[in-house]
Amino acid sequence: MGPAELVQAAAMARRFYLEGKSKIQIAEEFGVSRFKVARVLETALERDLVRIEIRVPAELDAERSDALRARYGLRHAVVVESPAEAEETPDPENLGEVAADLLGELVDEGDVLGLAWGRSTIHMAAALDRLPPCTVVQLTGVYDAGTSERGSVEAVRRAAQVSGGDAHPIYAPMLLPDAATAAALRSQTGIARAFEYFDKVTVACVSIGSWEPGISTVHDMLSDEERAHYASLGVAAEMAAHLFDAEGRRIGRDLGERCITVKADQLRRIPEVVAIAGGQRKAAAIDAVLRSGLVTSLVTDTSAADYLMTAGPTPKPTLGRTDPDGI
Repeated sequence: MGPAELVQAAAMARRFYLEGKSKIQIAEEFGVSRFKVARVLETALERDLVRIEIRVPAELDAERSDALRARYGLRHAVVVESPAEAEETPDPENLGEVAADLLGELVDEGDVLGLAWGRSTIHMAAALDRLPPCTVVQLTGVYDAGTSERGSVEAVRRAAQVSGGDAHPIYAPMLLPDAATAAALRSQTGIARAFEYFDKVTVACVSIGSWEPGISTVHDMLSDEERAHYASLGVAAEMAAHLFDAEGRRIGRDLGERCITVKADQLRRIPEVVAIAGGQRKAAAIDAVLRSGLVTSLVTDTSAADYLMTAGPTPKPTLGRTDPDGI
């Protein structure tokens, strides 16, 4: 390209890339065809006159995010760099911060946002600084009713405060001694009112636990005998008090009768279900839950993402929201 061509190409590139003008507008300004403009812009790229650089914040891994989204057929996948000093820590707190930003994008005015119990959802709620006006409902009971003010209930209140919408918390334990007690609690006015919103939820936020101490709330609440029973069924993960085997099939459905939680079928009907989970210790559990088809989007970290990209056969697309058989 001679000097005149270089100057013209630079001018056209500036109009197109920096000023946002269309090729037709540029063609009219320079008195050429839009096909000539297209060729000039293409040549400008080939000759390194124009460089296009895609940049995202350093903590986000765009390549892993896109690969993970494609592998599991997710609507959104956001992979965050794992803290070097905490590779074995499940759900680093920075996942909650990124998830808070994602919810700010996904939630629209008038939506109903559902929050299930989990440390990651609590971190997410604490990091919220913007949310359109929406109703916020708690999707599960709490791990310990005595700490509800610092857990799920507070997360619901925090999200409602940020959005300026109504809050519908649940003041009840997640797991009850028997099905009759759970049924009695579900009929109580405040809890029943929250349950009425479950079928109206448009965006849900959930956590994932692997079947080991300290990594699964449900595991920690059960007796040794009960843990052994569900382990014998092949439990690999839990989410919102629902248990899954390594293939994503729901197992131990009898446990749900004792729990204050949203039903799996209700989760499946929610348009957007965002799971927040990371760390190597949770990687296999994340894979199991993603294979269930209940989750549409995921916020995770690089240590979990690297496992997920090679975990078993390619899963069926999550957006199909299939219902694997279980026991």
